[in-house]
Amino acid sequence: MTYNIAVIGGTGPQGRGLGYRFARHGHTVVIGSRAEDRAEQTAAEVRERVPDASVSGASNAAAAGSADVVLLAVPYDGHDDLVAGLAEQLAGKIVISCVNPLGFDKKGPYGLAVPGGSAAETAAALVPGARVVGAFHHVSAVSLWGPADYLDHEDVLVCGDDTEAKQVAVELARSVSGRDGVDGGALRLARQLEPLTAVLISINKRYKTRSGIAISGIPVA
Repeated sequence: MTYNIAVIGGTGPQGRGLGYRFARHGHTVVIGSRAEDRAEQTAAEVRERVPDASVSGASNAAAAGSADVVLLAVPYDGHDDLVAGLAEQLAGKIVISCVNPLGFDKKGPYGLAVPGGSAAETAAALVPGARVVGAFHHVSAVSLWGPADYLDHEDVLVCGDDTEAKQVAVELARSVSGRDGVDGGALRLARQLEPLTAVLISINKRYKTRSGIAISGIPVA
């Protein structure tokens, strides 16, 4: 099944990479940004790589309003104001958050204490009518934009409380890894998934690689 997907924050590395992956697998993608011209520029970059893709650029509000599925790929700084400002457009939509609330100091990356528990839970509280799930937190932006057909060395972990919305994210993971995402449980587990990204960043720095997470012991779909 294909979806109309808005990527809010789609001009950033993570949003651009996920938008590209969704577009190359047949989904209609609208890149959203505060600046519409930047959104269209990123959409053009995706179309250059996938000429037959349906990709366009728009303001965040227009992108969210046009979509069935909305991906939040924005920095945590300013996240709450942005989500609250899009409450009307997000109401009733499947909203996938890949936001990672991280801080950096001289010791390296670390997970921030989030008053709402996690960015995904905060989004759900700000827009009670949205069907929020957390997914795609741990996939490297560089790898997403890279040449590999699939990032088949890793899994996409998904958490959420809405079964149908979570299944959509599980299916969309096929555009990235070539297989279903892994159902990781309830939305509150975003509190563990989001800051885990800091561990991967540290591993990447230490070993000069782009690490990912692979789950063993479950059937491959």
